[in-house]
Amino acid sequence: MADTEETIVRDNPRKVREGLVASNGMDKTAVVSVTDRVRHARYNKTLQRSTRYFVHDPENTLNVGDRVRIQETRPLSKKKRWRILEILERAR
Repeated sequence: MADTEETIVRDNPRKVREGLVASNGMDKTAVVSVTDRVRHARYNKTLQRSTRYFVHDPENTLNVGDRVRIQETRPLSKKKRWRILEILERAR
């Protein structure tokens, strides 16, 4: 394989989510709240479900209210399995 260079295509790319920073009180960690809209199985009503993710923030740049895009990664601590991809919008 030294002569031929292959690009590996992943069948299951890492999950990407978009949400709002709910807390930044910890060192190098922020909590991002992601809201998903799902339809109820029986009643077909649209519901909003929110999930809180612990996100790695190495420079402590996030502030509460920032809109960010996060990506799944290897486990960084007991609860931290996500990292920041980009900051979409700063809080006003």
